[in-house]
Amino acid sequence: MAWLYLLIAGFLEVAWAYGLQESEGFTRWLPSLITIALLAVSFVFFAKAMKRVEIGTAYAVFTGIGTVGTVIVGIVVLDEPVNILKLLFIAMLVGGIVGLKVISGRDEAEGSSQSPQAVPSAQTVQSTKSSVD
Repeated sequence: MAWLYLLIAGFLEVAWAYGLQESEGFTRWLPSLITIALLAVSFVFFAKAMKRVEIGTAYAVFTGIGTVGTVIVGIVVLDEPVNILKLLFIAMLVGGIVGLKVISGRDEAEGSSQSPQAVPSAQTVQSTKSSVD
């Protein structure tokens, strides 16, 4: 389910990035409100995904989906120029995103990945240190 949340968050990032364009620097109130709402919902799904997916992988996938999707929206919807190098680099980003998903799935199957909750917080470390002193 975490990967589904991550996909939703990434696609919502594309939507709010497009909304930023349409809001014209937050000078148009309706596109601005929609953009802010999309941004908030995107981060909620991103936070939910990070409960199960390692932060580095989650962030790379989240921003990768956003980057690739935003470039595609720019080309298809906003008529931005496209060339072979742009397409090549988009393909490389997609390959990296897929690679991170594959590696993450393999790590989970082998039991070698730690959940984000396994890392002690600074407060836990400090209280442990205080009790030892």
